[in-house]
Amino acid sequence: MKVAFLVAPEGVEQVELTDPWQAVRDAGGTPRLVSTKPGRIQAFDHLDKADTFEVDQVVKDATVGEYDALVLPGGVANPDFLRLNEAAVAFAKGFFDAGKPVAAICHAPWTLVEADVLRGRTLTSWPSLRTDITNAGGSWVDEQVKVCTSGPNALITSRRPDDLEAFCAAFLEEFSKTTKGSAS
Repeated sequence: MKVAFLVAPEGVEQVELTDPWQAVRDAGGTPRLVSTKPGRIQAFDHLDKADTFEVDQVVKDATVGEYDALVLPGGVANPDFLRLNEAAVAFAKGFFDAGKPVAAICHAPWTLVEADVLRGRTLTSWPSLRTDITNAGGSWVDEQVKVCTSGPNALITSRRPDDLEAFCAAFLEEFSKTTKGSAS
């Protein structure tokens, strides 16, 4: 299982990157950090700078076909930066077009709002995104984790860092359903 983690050069909530990353590794998968620029990304612990992480691939050079699934970590600034980058939005949308699973936590669904892939889908997020999700045609629920399979792919969402354990368990279960037999 090869999983793309799409993040902006800065603004990702570190724990929303590192916990899912480790969950993919622990499950025998290969996580890859995809960003809009090469080099290192700056993670945050809420509003404070945290660690930096090496980018594996620039999104303009990435293809959906290289990956089995997509994880979109949150942080307030991260998805806001991503939604302004055409290549990042197209990459995220490509997973829906290909029927591949996508997991998004906290503010990350902003990128999916921009990709126009939420019509008819039910999801959760940080509460302040409720109106954006509803305006994009989705249904918002206040649940620890929501797995929506009513579209072309599984969409797994959670609200915040406190939900990470349930989020990781849910996306790993969904990812395993669609990646059985694919190489790690």
